[in-house]
This record gives sequence, structure tokens and C-alpha cells, in this order.
Amino acid sequence: MTANLLRSSWNDFDPAELRLILLECIGKPGQYLGRERNPNTFYLPLAGLSCQVKLTFSDNKQIVAIEPGPAFDAAKWEQVEKEIQRAGPCKVGRDCSFSSFRVTGSWRGERSGLQILPAPPDAPRAPYESAEHPFILEYPLIVSDQWPITNFRRMQGHRQFTSLLNVLLAGGTTTQPRRPRHLWAVVHEHGTVVQEIKWVQEFYFALIGDLVRDDLSHPGSESLEELDPDTYYATVGHDGRGLRVPADLDDSVCCYLRLSNVNRERFCRAGFWMDMASRQWTLSFSASFASLVIAVEALAERPSQAAERFRNFIERYAPGASLEHRRREMYAMRSNILHGTGIMEMDQGTDFGWAPPEQNEKDLMNELWGLARVAVRNWLKNPPPT
Repeated sequence: MTANLLRSSWNDFDPAELRLILLECIGKPGQYLGRERNPNTFYLPLAGLSCQVKLTFSDNKQIVAIEPGPAFDAAKWEQVEKEIQRAGPCKVGRDCSFSSFRVTGSWRGERSGLQILPAPPDAPRAPYESAEHPFILEYPLIVSDQWPITNFRRMQGHRQFTSLLNVLLAGGTTTQPRRPRHLWAVVHEHGTVVQEIKWVQEFYFALIGDLVRDDLSHPGSESLEELDPDTYYATVGHDGRGLRVPADLDDSVCCYLRLSNVNRERFCRAGFWMDMASRQWTLSFSASFASLVIAVEALAERPSQAAERFRNFIERYAPGASLEHRRREMYAMRSNILHGTGIMEMDQGTDFGWAPPEQNEKDLMNELWGLARVAVRNWLKNPPPT
């Protein structure tokens, strides 16, 4: 019987990171052998006599077996095990994120190790308040001896912590898209009335220094204002005062860090769809609405029917924030969109004024945004056992 090198203790290990470690430690590019007959079998670095390990994937994308091949190298496999079991050293990852509020000060989570810093003085900045304003995000990072593995963890951490802040902070917090678009744009030169039409690519770059550091950067002299959470979520908006944070932000980040692997995966899925809702609304009100419902469903308990899961989740984690009939309307709208039986008025070119059909949908969207944010934040503070 062929030995399976995959340990049961690795079941909770990030499958994407496991694949990267195998590619970096064993070798690339990987190869199929008889893909039509064995679509879930993959060989590293090649098939045949050059194969060091044979990977078997399940239909739900998990590696379920790693078997030694003819060219198996025990030293390389030991390196794989070392990377998977690595618990340190822990350093600081850094990257540029964006806030819908201008970031002029810094904030540090003393227990979580998360830090928000203003962008460097020479970084490109938007001349308008309603924009994506750059800031530096620093976060804990377990490093490897191999830069591709360290950089993968750095980029994963950057996306996950930015997505977390998108839930915990007022406004929106995001990263640049991994697959940037090319698009026509009106280029406004600040201080002039001239408008130039250009074919441009989404992109941002600033010299922020090292992407990995031994310690958090010096926070600077100006700190972001902290507000009581109830006051913060009820009152903070676009008033020209820039980014502020709730006083319990460090506690909330620590709640995220304490999540079990299963619950963290669920939260990351919910955060992904919250981010998608923010990105999609300029293109499709319907897609944005559906993404918000999916974000809620990512955290809802599985046993009940889908509509009941949604209503029960909102009732539990955002009680009293919406009437029962409004929750039913929200889920009915979601079902119409995803089942192809309806599109919101804003997406049909019929929204030329103020009338009950479109206004009701706009109100429903605004209510759902508020409910989803409240419910996801409350779930984070009191997640179910796993």
C-alpha cells in the first residue's frame, strides 16, 4: 500500500498555501498524466520518472493524498513539513490599502499588532474628499526562509485584514483589484477646467518602504480619533474630518485573530462578499444587493432552509434593526435576482426620477447594508462553537 504523506493534523491548513509550499519546495511546473481519466491527479514537478510526489485532489478542491513518486527526495519533503509547521519568526507585513475617508493620523492595536499609518508625504493623493484615500496597513506576519512563501502570506494577510477593516470601520476600506481593468476615463487636472478623455488602467503605486519589517513602524505624532462604538457607528460619515475608528477596534481585531480555522474561513467569505458589494454597486445594483445577502448567508447556520437562515441570522445578530416583513422582502429580492426572475430598477435604465418602485428598492438596499454590517460585526464578537 502506497504511503500517504499528508498528515491529518494538516486538515485545517490553508489549502492554497499548502499548494504553494509544495510548488516552491518540491518543484514546478506540475503535470497531468491522462487528465481525461484522472482529472484530480497532479504530479510534481513532472509526471513519470521525474515525479517526486503525486497529489490527489477531491472534488471540493482539497488535497486528500500526497504520495511519494519515483524521484522522491526526503530532504525536500522535510522542508515541506518544516514550512507547514512553522510558527515563527513573526514579523510585520506592510502594504497599501484605501479608505473612503482621508487618513491623516495613525492607530495601533497594542494587543492585535495591527497598525494604520498615513501614506508617505510623496505618495499620490486624491484632491477630492470623496475618493479612495491611501494608507499603510501593518499586520502580524509569519515569515519563511523562502520569499515567495513569505510574500504569499503577506498578500493574504493584507487582503484579509483590509477586508476585516471594511466590516469594522465606517465607510469603505479596500485594496486595489488583483485583475485591474482598462477603461475610458475623464482626467481632471486639479485647478483647471480642461477635461481630457483617456484610455487608462486601474493602478496605484507609492514608495512605502520595506514590505516586511522586524517591528511596527513609528506611529507618528498625530493619532486617529477614537469614538465610543455606539456613537461611531451611528454618526460617522463624510463630514470632512477624515478617518476615525471605534474605541473597541483592537478588541474586534483580537476577536478575529481568536476565530477557529472554520469560523475564520466563514468570516473571510463573508468579508469577500461585503467587499464585492462595495465594488459592484456602480455597475449593478442587483449584483451588489445579492452580494450583501450572500455575505450574511456565509455566516448563517446550515441546517435550515436558505430564506429561514437569512431571516434567523439577522434576527439573532441584528435584533430589532428591521421588521420581519422587510427581511422577507430582502430575501425575496435576492431570490429574484439570483434565480433570474428579476432585476432592480436601477439596472434597467428606468430610474430617471423619484417614484415608489425604485425608491423602495433603494431603501431596501440601504437597510440591508446597515443590517449586514451590524450582523457581521456582532457575529465576530460572538461566533458559534466549532
